[in-house]
Amino acid sequence: MKEPFMYFHIPDLPLHVTYTWILMIILVGAAMIIRRSLKTVPTGGQNVCEAIFGGILNFIESVMGHEGRKYFPLLATLGIFIFAANLFGLIPGMFSPTTSINTTASCALTVFFMTHYLGFKTHGFGYVKQFTGPIWWLAPLMFVIELIGHLARPLSLSVRLFGNLFAKEQVLVNIIVLGIVFKFFLLPMLIPSLMIVFAIFLGFIQAFVFVLLSMIYLAGALEEHH
Repeated sequence: MKEPFMYFHIPDLPLHVTYTWILMIILVGAAMIIRRSLKTVPTGGQNVCEAIFGGILNFIESVMGHEGRKYFPLLATLGIFIFAANLFGLIPGMFSPTTSINTTASCALTVFFMTHYLGFKTHGFGYVKQFTGPIWWLAPLMFVIELIGHLARPLSLSVRLFGNLFAKEQVLVNIIVLGIVFKFFLLPMLIPSLMIVFAIFLGFIQAFVFVLLSMIYLAGALEEHH
């Protein structure tokens, strides 16, 4: 089977690594351009950016409270990166990094380690109470159950994102190929267009769910346990 054409393909370097770095360069470059063009009175694109980031901040505070403002850089970066990575593959010759389990696992592990780092930083060794439950004689059993549950979080985050994006890529490619094979007028034009709209919507939903679950995990680590 012939491999799809890719604009950038470095020998011996996985595609998801290559396109993750390309996406990072684009996002950092865009952020630097926007930062240099900021005005006291926002206009045009600055209005759009402020509306987007203001909406993300309000959403974080609605879930985590005012303390969530501290974690806006992490959560907003994850959301924007994942959403952009989800859509990258819609550009001909490009590749979605999130269709690789390695990329989604990296994002999930970032959330996992950050969650427990903040838990121990906030509560000290008392953070362990989250794993033992309120009944002392059930503590050993609860510890094992909670440990399994916490270890399953990065697996759930990474596999959910990877599975949905990989399936979307395959369905979109197959429908476009089907339209070309049968050479109908509506099929190759209408259905791929609808699938692209669906892919954008799915890309947004997956980024939203990832960030929402990340906020819930962080909030759980920060709250007091008795």
